[in-house]
Amino acid sequence: MTLQKSTKRSEPYKRVLLKISGEALAGQLGYGIDSDYLKIIAQEIKDIHALGIQTGIVLGGGNIFRGVKGATKGMDRASADYMGMLATVLNCLALQDALEHEDVHTRVQSAIEMQELAEPYIRRRAIRHLEKNRVVIFGAGTGNPYFTTDTTAALRAMEVGSEVVVKATKVDGVFDSDPDKNPNAKLYHELSYLDVLKKRLEIMDSTAISLCMDNQLPIIVFNLNIRGALKRVILGEDVGTLVH
Repeated sequence: MTLQKSTKRSEPYKRVLLKISGEALAGQLGYGIDSDYLKIIAQEIKDIHALGIQTGIVLGGGNIFRGVKGATKGMDRASADYMGMLATVLNCLALQDALEHEDVHTRVQSAIEMQELAEPYIRRRAIRHLEKNRVVIFGAGTGNPYFTTDTTAALRAMEVGSEVVVKATKVDGVFDSDPDKNPNAKLYHELSYLDVLKKRLEIMDSTAISLCMDNQLPIIVFNLNIRGALKRVILGEDVGTLVH
């Protein structure tokens, strides 16, 4: 059953986990990293950072390499997933550079040890960075094959005590069909976790949704292409789709 929209949140979130797909970093290019769009994303994050919001970020790597797609072409799935994890680290370093050009202090933590590029992921250290108002960018997924960056986002959010997972997409929220193909597609303002699983809405993979459901961690899906939308979500405004 689809839920009706409830009352707005009365206060801003204090600690959030932002999930951004690798494809988003490709911008208008369709592949790789669009430096102009990366700058816009960094400015959006700077806006919430200026409010004192403690922000963790998980990036996908699909703009460079997608493990599942590699596996479907005959590559060993585990090897393909590790390549995908390395792609996320490239994106993390690019976003770190863009944020620091905006005077936002950041740390990149990698689930796969690579000392010269990033800190190893250590939960307590990540929390301490957040408490010091540093943006923490989590790279290399969970460090294990067969797990997506959606699952990483849910896992890291719970580990560092985020109040919400904010999933950035290129559409206004969750629809009952593809809004790019169906102009009459219906936007859901609010859904339960079971709605998402039963309707196979593919907001995030089923493992990520189940993790959030088991730990009562809400998810908000919104359109990153609308300037200021991220800030409005964080402030508790009625933006996108709430899954809880």
